[in-house]
Amino acid sequence: GLIVVVATVCSDGGYLLSCPDIVSRGFIYVRESEDLMEEMRQVVLQTINGCLRANNKLDWYHIKGRVKDDLAKYIYSSTKRKPMIIPMIMNV
Repeated sequence: GLIVVVATVCSDGGYLLSCPDIVSRGFIYVRESEDLMEEMRQVVLQTINGCLRANNKLDWYHIKGRVKDDLAKYIYSSTKRKPMIIPMIMNV
């Protein structure tokens, strides 16, 4: 399966402009797993906010790597599955 995480960050202020979107293809049926999708969204939100607070300089590769690692750990602990995770962090 595949998970795509889309987040928009303000490059001037270093903060999220909206809650991250998560798209699942071939991993879970979203309508049956709304709780899992919301928990994954919270993991991504906490990870990105933690990276943005910790660094004054926005390091996009570090943020993408942390989102991928943290989300993969959470998904595996919850489902014992390993989907491909593609983080897309856009700056405006």
